[in-house]
Amino acid sequence: MEPFLPEPGTLWPAILRQTEHALRCGALRPIETTQALIEEAGMRFIVRQVSSLTRKEESRQTGNARAGERSAVNPFLPYDPDLFVAELSDTHVALLNKFNVIDHHLLIVTRRFESQDALLELADFAALMACMAGFDGLGFYNGGAEAGASQPHKHLQMVPLPLEASGAPLPIESVLAHEHRVGRIGTVPALAFRHAFAYLDPGFAASQHAAQAAFDCYRALLQAVGLRAVQVNGELHQSAPYNLLVTRRWMLLVPRSAECAEGVSVNALGFVGSLFVRNAAQMQVIRTLGPMTMLQRVAVPAVVPELPPSFGDGHAF
Repeated sequence: MEPFLPEPGTLWPAILRQTEHALRCGALRPIETTQALIEEAGMRFIVRQVSSLTRKEESRQTGNARAGERSAVNPFLPYDPDLFVAELSDTHVALLNKFNVIDHHLLIVTRRFESQDALLELADFAALMACMAGFDGLGFYNGGAEAGASQPHKHLQMVPLPLEASGAPLPIESVLAHEHRVGRIGTVPALAFRHAFAYLDPGFAASQHAAQAAFDCYRALLQAVGLRAVQVNGELHQSAPYNLLVTRRWMLLVPRSAECAEGVSVNALGFVGSLFVRNAAQMQVIRTLGPMTMLQRVAVPAVVPELPPSFGDGHAF
């Protein structure tokens, strides 16, 4: 589980080199967007309107047709060598996201198939921390299809910071100063849905014990929101879908109730203030309802009389 990157500072140059190569050979197919800023609840949401998502859908359909009788196509087994960035560990590799909306979007992928519904393990955090030591970015995980995962093969993701050149590294950071904490785990009052938040020790990402510290924090966040481990075919899965977001400074976990609201899909990035829409009609939905309302509709209410069965069944951490 030791990282394979021997020298600090090797990952970012590798990303830049591979991006140039993948663009040149056509393996990388960036999706063009236009951008709007919508302010609500003290946050300046970035909403990107995607102009060419149909290209991704067409590619998926073509891939499915070529797969013959296979029920699904796994783009990670085998992965496209033109998108390969680095060996992270004996369990994970780093790849470029083929259809990237944000430049230098990295995928942290397990070498063998593991389910995207499986709980993250220490090895996953070791791979993530190897990337975070390389450049300042946002790591995130879409835990299940209802949390925005588009591929069933386990993969974390990472994008460089800042997300928007003229603002804070992330829109959510404008409201984190009001975080309320009892003990180690806290909540952010501006986020009116169930979640758990924790600050991380300064410089933790570069420390020798970063993976263990991040893994321990992740388990504490899961417990704080009522998520538990359940056995599925010999693998530990989460008892309900969720999104995890990790920076060098903090960690946020949000349980999910739905993948989309009013037809607009939301993945982990929505909860730090970055949303994506397919067309002008979806942009108008967000303007009308407000981005925070969109998040509330795909999350879980902050206060409920009791945990539903999907949260309560299983093993405590």
